[in-house]
Amino acid sequence: MALSAGLGPPGLASPAEVDEVMAARGFDITGHRSRTLTAPLVRSADLVIGMGLRHVQEAVLLDPPAWRRTFRLKELVRRGEYVGPRLPGQHLTAWIRAAQGDRTRAALVHVSPEEDVADPYGGPREGYEVTAAELDDLVARLSNLLWPPR
Repeated sequence: MALSAGLGPPGLASPAEVDEVMAARGFDITGHRSRTLTAPLVRSADLVIGMGLRHVQEAVLLDPPAWRRTFRLKELVRRGEYVGPRLPGQHLTAWIRAAQGDRTRAALVHVSPEEDVADPYGGPREGYEVTAAELDDLVARLSNLLWPPR
């Protein structure tokens, strides 16, 4: 099961641009409402993925031991492609440990914009389209790493 939570207030609808871009991709998200990230959500997650460094930092502030299973999406895909797809019978936590590798807590303060997915909030629709395409690619790559085709 996948859950979505963010740093803003709960109960907000997504911007119209997001609804439009997602509808063009075949998804109706008009009923989606924001949820605020909480310590219990982080604690209960097998894997925490943020689009940017701040998301990861906030998750780890809520639950410090979660840092080993909390990544920026681009970082996780890059590290996952380095270690390779999850092996048949390999538990998710073992694959996450392999992806974690030699990563230290310093990764939580290492500002590297190339590791963040750009947040188009407040910008033109084109920015939302670029971000949606990037997320589509990254999520497909991650999915192939976690659940490789047999």
